[in-house]
Amino acid sequence: MSVIYVLLAISIVVAVIFFAAFIVSVKNGQYDDSYTPSVRMLFEDELVKTTTTTKNKKNPTK
Repeated sequence: MSVIYVLLAISIVVAVIFFAAFIVSVKNGQYDDSYTPSVRMLFEDELVKTTTTTKNKKNPTK
């Protein structure tokens, strides 16, 4: 039974270490997305064109 307590304590320590490493990496900007904002402008035109053609199909008098 004492082995379970030792393993439980070790697993909690390892979990705390991984959580601390995750927090440090988030604060240092490891997960910041610097690629998507530069590419997002390339896809916005397609969305605008799609909504414009959809509006023209619904109301052909415009």
